[in-house]
Amino acid sequence: MTLPSHPTEAPPVPPPPGAPATQGHGRPPEQPPLTRIWRGRDDDPRWARPAFLGLLLVVGLAYLWNLSASGYANSFYSAAVQAGSQSWKAMFFGSLDSANAITVDKPPASLWPMALSVRMFGLGSWAILVPQVLMGVATAGVLYGAVRRRFSAAAGLITVAAFALTPVAALMFRFNNPDALLALLMTVTVYCVLRAMENGRTKWLVWAGVAVGLAFLAKTLQAFLILPPLAVLYAVFAPGRPLRRIGQLLLSGLATVVAGGWWVAAVELWPASSRPYIGGSQGNSFLELTFGYNGLGRINGEETGSVGGGGGRAGGGSSMWGQTGIDRMFNSEVGSQISWLLPAALLLLVAGIVVTWKARRTDTARAAFLAWGGSLVMTTVVFSFMAGIFHQYYTVALAPYAAALVGMGASVLWEERARFTASAALGVTGAVTAVWSYVLLNRTPDYVPWLRWVILVGGVAAGLGVALAGRINRQLALGAAGLGLVTALAGPAAYTVSTLGTGHSGSIVTAGPAGASMMGGPGGGRGGVVRFGEGMPGGGMRSPGGGMGQPPTGGMPGQPPTGQNQGQNQGQKTGAPRMGERDGMGGLLNGAQVSAKAKALVEKNADDYTWAAAAIGSQNAASYQLSTGKPVMAIGGFNGSDPSPTLAQFKQYVGDGKIHYFIGGGGMGGGGTGGGSGTASAIQSWVEKNYTKVTVGSATFYDLTKPKA
Repeated sequence: MTLPSHPTEAPPVPPPPGAPATQGHGRPPEQPPLTRIWRGRDDDPRWARPAFLGLLLVVGLAYLWNLSASGYANSFYSAAVQAGSQSWKAMFFGSLDSANAITVDKPPASLWPMALSVRMFGLGSWAILVPQVLMGVATAGVLYGAVRRRFSAAAGLITVAAFALTPVAALMFRFNNPDALLALLMTVTVYCVLRAMENGRTKWLVWAGVAVGLAFLAKTLQAFLILPPLAVLYAVFAPGRPLRRIGQLLLSGLATVVAGGWWVAAVELWPASSRPYIGGSQGNSFLELTFGYNGLGRINGEETGSVGGGGGRAGGGSSMWGQTGIDRMFNSEVGSQISWLLPAALLLLVAGIVVTWKARRTDTARAAFLAWGGSLVMTTVVFSFMAGIFHQYYTVALAPYAAALVGMGASVLWEERARFTASAALGVTGAVTAVWSYVLLNRTPDYVPWLRWVILVGGVAAGLGVALAGRINRQLALGAAGLGLVTALAGPAAYTVSTLGTGHSGSIVTAGPAGASMMGGPGGGRGGVVRFGEGMPGGGMRSPGGGMGQPPTGGMPGQPPTGQNQGQNQGQKTGAPRMGERDGMGGLLNGAQVSAKAKALVEKNADDYTWAAAAIGSQNAASYQLSTGKPVMAIGGFNGSDPSPTLAQFKQYVGDGKIHYFIGGGGMGGGGTGGGSGTASAIQSWVEKNYTKVTVGSATFYDLTKPKA
């Protein structure tokens, strides 16, 4: 291994005759900011920085293309964004409505950038989703910076390309779930740890702790998955004395607590009577939500209040959220989202560690492989065996780690290609990647059917050429390497193009063409079409109110999965979704269709009430709220299973004239499949018994100002 131990700026070189005078201590004159941005590091080739900036521009434009086809994307979070744009209190807590009845079931950090955008530009698809695109571009930039500091510019560019062309990344950095911000902050965390590993400076480790704390405010305990490998890495391999390293880790942990804990403390100390109910909890506690529904419940499958009430097995096997086990990231349910480059990443992780094995303890190249590799392995293992709620799009968290390993590993083995073991390892990695791409593409045989054969033949041939790179001339070796890179990225690129060209909406979305992923929620098995009724009494996922949950992703061959659409929800001018031609209740995973007549009914005299309407389930309430711009109470939260409001509270609201309509005809009905208190069902029964029904199309409303005689 001939790479220098520390990747900081290149050593000073004596200036040639006639060069500008240097500043003190032999430093060259300070470059203007724009020049530094364009030219990059002094030891960069002239093409490196323009190529990097150009690649970032391409990524940004590609992710912006067709963005409004997704409309409001996940209306659950879009309604919270709308509420935050109308009320600072709702924005602070992450309330689903501006009257602050209940929050979303996550902390609110991911909502804040979108809410600020909507405050500035108005409610619309672009205002909601552009901040997510910018997070994707920022993640790509941080990845390049992290890899380039220690490896070549080419390694950084390969990393950015591998990341941007991962299908699930192209999906989630154009969608309004919290995962985009989480992936960005996790990437920043690894970057800061690697900066601290260079010279043992406490500042960078503290910044890493701040990033983790902010990530906690995006998606709670998932932010902590990479902490064990990073902490062990720093404790063992960082510069400095052992006690100093331990002290630095403790300071970093304190920074995490402060950066993430201030909001938690504010919520827990705030009087419950003057803040919204904490959605997803059964006791109105964010700490309960953190360690229960969003914490250990995700591991053991026992999320109280979850749809279906848990029932998975953490030790591996079949879970209602899909097949668990070591192969989960590669199976027909998840593989097409993330696994295209996972075999390459794991092989190159091993190769990178072998190449750097004999380096000194503080070697930063080995540290980089261990940091990105430890983060990848730790997150993959947890995802593979978690028996609770698991969606394919969670795997976007793996995309930065895998991309960095691919860029670094390919660069290191290429530099060592004179040794046959290194060139052979690189060739085998390319061939394995091509074979795995063939397997993934073969799962959708009608989608670009010729591509899998081109990748298979080209990848194997390129792998053979790269394996012999040390024994053939440079031009042939470069040609084989270029062919190998193209074939490695062609498969995920095809699925990414399909993802960019398709609108996505609902709670569960998947990347790629129709049929690429065959799992989406309760009832999911090893493969095939998921149907909610499988294994459930009565043949369906039926609520106490009689409504049916909407089927999740998956579908018959040739049909787009639920949660993907071809732009039918695209708004006329603002990018907001155009609601359907008929009225109706939404389901657990998708919003309702709101006609013009229903919209007019809810809007009528809405300003005279705290809530224009109330509906069971957040998706139902969100659709009416987004359509009318008026606050709509979500009874029972996302699943309809949260005990909020209680029947007594709801009666009080009605008696005080705070709610105009109750939207009936469906809902998940807490206490049924959701495992909650049954409050939502009790409210619905009370309303149906005591108030006048108003029918608009196929939608049913109850006027809470007109009790029955």
